Amino acid sequence: PNWVGNGSSQWEFILLGVSDQPRLEMLLFVVFLVLYIMNLVGNLAIIVVLWLEPCLHTPMYFFLSNLSFLDLCYTTSTVPQMLVNFRSTHKSITWAGCVAQLYVFLSLGCTECLLLAVMAYDRYVAICQPLRYTIVMSRRLCLQMAATVWLSGFGNSMLQTVLTMRLPRCGRNRVDHFFCEMPALLKLACVDTSSTEAEAFAVSVIFLLVPLVLILVSYSYIVIAVLRIRSAQGRLKAFNTCASHLAVVSLFYGTAIFMYLQPPSSYSQDRGKMVSLFYGIIAPMLNSLIYTLRNKDVHGALRRVLGRLFGSKRT
Repeated sequence: PNWVGNGSSQWEFILLGVSDQPRLEMLLFVVFLVLYIMNLVGNLAIIVVLWLEPCLHTPMYFFLSNLSFLDLCYTTSTVPQMLVNFRSTHKSITWAGCVAQLYVFLSLGCTECLLLAVMAYDRYVAICQPLRYTIVMSRRLCLQMAATVWLSGFGNSMLQTVLTMRLPRCGRNRVDHFFCEMPALLKLACVDTSSTEAEAFAVSVIFLLVPLVLILVSYSYIVIAVLRIRSAQGRLKAFNTCASHLAVVSLFYGTAIFMYLQPPSSYSQDRGKMVSLFYGIIAPMLNSLIYTLRNKDVHGALRRVLGRLFGSKRT
């Protein structure tokens, strides 16, 4: 590590979180333990149901299973360490652990941005070009898009992680955050970070705003196509197929843009911590609830799978 200093500070970070408020720590431990268990159960249920139900082996649900797996990994990259630190007096993470956490968290965030754009394109083809849907959204194209999304997210974040962790910190190792996140780590640097900030901002524009523009363009065409449908029932059905995705996009992009499209120099530690908790932990848990409660196909498939499971146990 590129630090000046002696002792354990060279090889570990102290994650302060809300260590100055022990009662709040206990409350957060209980809340995030419950949320994490709900996230695991919800997203695993979606993945298993989509795998077991042949009628859901379509491009839309293929990408949804990718999103559920991503959300599982997203929360697992931060929450277990957070829970340990909430109940520990020495709230530390090793240097290697911090690098891994930062890299995985950034990678999964970039991947989710791209994946949500791909899911919007899938809805565009389904609604605007229904007769060509099975031809355009072939199995091969879906696999290629999924692979591109994952490789792009993890490839891009490697550079951001290296640039962040190479900054000299002059022995500073107390991170005012719940986990290793880029804006909080940049605050520790004892040199000018403007070039790293500019790099991070440029990447944020590419991975946040460009996919968001593609999503908005896709939905503008979808709205035009839906308004041309004569029957009110047909319009409602078309809008319902997009409602879950739009809710997920709003949750994720709203908080991520707030977090990463502001210069770190104006970064508020307390506000940043809360926003990070929302899009990194609460939003992935809500995604599974949104898709199981609002999506009738997933809801129905979940009931059928549970019915078969408990029905076989009775017999």
